[in-house]
Amino acid sequence: MVEITIRKRPQTEAVITQRKFFKKTARGKVVKVLRERYLRDDVACGIEGCRECSTEISRLLPPSGGLEHQLFPNGHYILPDTNVFLAQMDLIESSLFNPPMILLQTVLEEVRHRSLPLYNRLKALTKSEDKHIWVFYNEYRSETAIVREENETPNDRNDRGIRTAAAWYNTHISLTHTPIRGQKQMPHPTVVLITEDAANRQKAEQSGIVSVSVRRYVEAMKDANVLLDLLSAEGSHNIEPTKAAAGRQALYPDYLPTPTLIAGVKAGELHQGHFNANQYNYLEGSVPVPAFDKPILLVGRENMNRAVQGDIVVIEVFPEKDWKAPADEVVDQEAIQKNDDAEDSGEEGDENDEEVFSKESRVLSGSSNQKPPSERQPTGRIVGIIKRNWRAYVCHIDSTSLTSTLTTSLSTQTVFATPVSRLLPRIRLRTRQAPTLLNQKILVTIDRWDSTSRYPEGHFVRALGQVESKEAEQESLLLEFEVPYRPFGKAILDCLPPEGEQWVVPPKGEFDLQNIWRDREDLRDVIVCSIDPPGCQDIDDALHAKLLPNGNIEAGVHIADVSHFVLPDNPMDSEAAARGTTVYLVDNRIDMLPSLLGTNLCSLRPFVERLAFSSIWELTADAEIVSVRFTKSVIKSKAAFTYEEAQIRKDDPNLHDELTNSIRLLNTLAIKLKAKRMAAGALNLASPEVKIHLDSAESSDPIDVEQKELRETNSLVEEFMLLANISVARKIEESFPQTAVLRRHLPPPKTNFEKLQDILRKTKGFSLDVSSSGALAASLDECVDAREPAFNTLVRIMATRCMLSAEYFSSGSVAKDTFGHYGLASEIYTHFTSPIRRYADVLVHRQLSAAIGSTPLHATLHSKSHVERVLDVVNRRHRMAQMAGRASVEFYVGLALKARGEQARARGEPDVREDAYVIRTFRNGVGVFVSKLGIEGLVTFKRDTQFDAENYTITVPGAKEEVKISVFDKVVVRIEVEKDKNTQRGKVKMTLVEPVDSSAF
Repeated sequence: MVEITIRKRPQTEAVITQRKFFKKTARGKVVKVLRERYLRDDVACGIEGCRECSTEISRLLPPSGGLEHQLFPNGHYILPDTNVFLAQMDLIESSLFNPPMILLQTVLEEVRHRSLPLYNRLKALTKSEDKHIWVFYNEYRSETAIVREENETPNDRNDRGIRTAAAWYNTHISLTHTPIRGQKQMPHPTVVLITEDAANRQKAEQSGIVSVSVRRYVEAMKDANVLLDLLSAEGSHNIEPTKAAAGRQALYPDYLPTPTLIAGVKAGELHQGHFNANQYNYLEGSVPVPAFDKPILLVGRENMNRAVQGDIVVIEVFPEKDWKAPADEVVDQEAIQKNDDAEDSGEEGDENDEEVFSKESRVLSGSSNQKPPSERQPTGRIVGIIKRNWRAYVCHIDSTSLTSTLTTSLSTQTVFATPVSRLLPRIRLRTRQAPTLLNQKILVTIDRWDSTSRYPEGHFVRALGQVESKEAEQESLLLEFEVPYRPFGKAILDCLPPEGEQWVVPPKGEFDLQNIWRDREDLRDVIVCSIDPPGCQDIDDALHAKLLPNGNIEAGVHIADVSHFVLPDNPMDSEAAARGTTVYLVDNRIDMLPSLLGTNLCSLRPFVERLAFSSIWELTADAEIVSVRFTKSVIKSKAAFTYEEAQIRKDDPNLHDELTNSIRLLNTLAIKLKAKRMAAGALNLASPEVKIHLDSAESSDPIDVEQKELRETNSLVEEFMLLANISVARKIEESFPQTAVLRRHLPPPKTNFEKLQDILRKTKGFSLDVSSSGALAASLDECVDAREPAFNTLVRIMATRCMLSAEYFSSGSVAKDTFGHYGLASEIYTHFTSPIRRYADVLVHRQLSAAIGSTPLHATLHSKSHVERVLDVVNRRHRMAQMAGRASVEFYVGLALKARGEQARARGEPDVREDAYVIRTFRNGVGVFVSKLGIEGLVTFKRDTQFDAENYTITVPGAKEEVKISVFDKVVVRIEVEKDKNTQRGKVKMTLVEPVDSSAF
């Protein structure tokens, strides 16, 4: 029998082992919390071959430490403090920065407390195969655990704990490196404390601990020239400031203290919201807030006060007499700031600076006050920032800002990095690599934006590749829209079935060891088929329909049973939740799930048995629902059609087989289902969709572009997916009224439509009724111009842009009367039909499975706060994926047009010309939409024009007489592709050809 000894801890140890603190409960009661800390003397140091420590972990620190550093030739380990990780994560993540590193528990916990995103990046680094990082739990090792002393701040306590751990490591290493008799004693490696805190360094040196700053450490590394560029400006206080940063007066007002901001927002005196920059005018921005129907307008740099797109800001609203209307002029940042000097910009008395101020003042004193009072909106200024949205931005170096372009020059230069996004300001950075980074896409992170600096300051992160190379463009696009695209790690792949591609649905009976057939219906003999776009590999859904003996119709939607493979709270589930959605680009797909599942085991391929989740209705011939049931199932699809193939089969009068009759039956029901939706007030909106023809799958070179053709079978699939989503939404909300994952589309504020209503009334004489979705649908149907068939589609596209975005939400988080989906005219809605590519659908599958008693609901889906957190991420990823997809199409449309233009010129034909429609008028240009290509463009006029803001017209000089152009006018544009100065990628440039040739002026 094993002897067990129980030892009682001495009372004197309680000071170290117990932690006492007070906290306030939700009801305002103050309670005392006492936590016991169990100290040990066997927490391993993590150094390979240590005689005192034993561990079964294989990835240890090398016994001699890092030997390649000039300052520490005898070997060393670095021990960074918290601020190093908070300010220099780009350096730590660099593949060139690989010293053996000791990461203290104290530091890890403080990083988590200060910044969750940085904590997640740091945790990922600890698991990386490319890094040598050992997490040392110093708070649980008896020799390194400390307690906070009287009158000691938490920060000072942590600094002392870090120094204590560093001193222990040095002592521990010296004791475990004792000399062997008869052999020469070798110097042992040193533990080096890395900190930017000069006081902490001084105390460390007094205790005999080697300590250096980040910059000094990096300067002595082999790749110092590259690594020094990665240092954040926050960590560069010992560098001589640029002329632009020294001895200048403030250009922007200081922010109010955070407590003042919070109190002002609570009192209703100040307003909080997200800052949105204006893509047409860099001197304007806006902030939507609940207190006003229209967003608060911000006019001028001073009033935007250093806000960057997406920042959460606090606004002070001006008195109503000072409210303004948005300007009608296109104001290009590049044109006005082209003579700015990166080194001198902003210095008091600088001529370039005064020139910029003069130009900006002329723009700001323009036409906004000449508009009628009805067009004015709340106007204000930013008085504080609650949360910055700073991240790594895709940029390129502005060649005009370099003082030397010699590639051999290693001198530090201050240059401008111009972001790809027009919504962002230029970023000033210091780099030794400027000449070699020209004509490359690079990543730059903003570090700070002082009130004395015209531009934010940042640091170089890494190069992505040559501009206009498809690889660099694709990666920059993913980074621009924050799409996670890292390969799936080992922990995630270990969650896949061990049989891999050999996995099959087991036969019923004794061989079903995993009970896969339990509670599943055998639907393998049902005539099921899928209908998808060409080349679809991740087939989420399949359908069937058949006549019943009673004259009714059975229709079924069968969805891939992804939740069978993706179990809650495992690494694959966590990764899918973080990615949120699959991202579809023109020639690439960034999967939410590993391809083994997405394109194989879960994909409802034809002639293969697959697990499914089925929604089966009994409907009357008039498409009235008699009953609906949900069941886990096994299906065997009989065919995988494209929309075109299904349409041809449906229309072929010679085909009368079961599969064809099933498609016809589904189509008949879909027509009636759609008619019912439209009668209930559903909107038939439009968005520009184009199809890009690629030369081949290997080259991915676009050769042409055309509008997508929508067929009856597109609508067939859409109607049954909508029916399934609505039916499932009702079921899970009934079963889980507090945490059901639903999707809603809120009615847009009527003010969103004011401008479109005014344009339609003044230019075409149409009235747009926005009192309800049904009234809007009826009004849109009446907006028809017999001379221009595309006019109605154009109006629908513009109406779509007045809408709010649909969003996922937890049913217990909002009032039930806000559940509805405005566009679909449905009281309740969710997403159930695409779990391979949408994480929200995976959650819905789990809830539906629990609702029908198939599997218990995981504890996380009983937590309203957990569901809200997950859906916040999913909503954001969904928006970003949409923008990334549109940007990819725009990029490839540009390539296709460039190829078309080159081919035309080679044949001696004129440039590419297309019909377009004016969708917006400015004081110095017009915005046009080319429906055939699904793209928008801006035509600007350099000569004086007559602009009538009230009637949305612009009069331009023609060859013989003046020509008036109005919104909705049909024009002809010449389309060329030139290199954009911002994005450094091909940009579509448009000039008018008819009714006037704008290239002539």
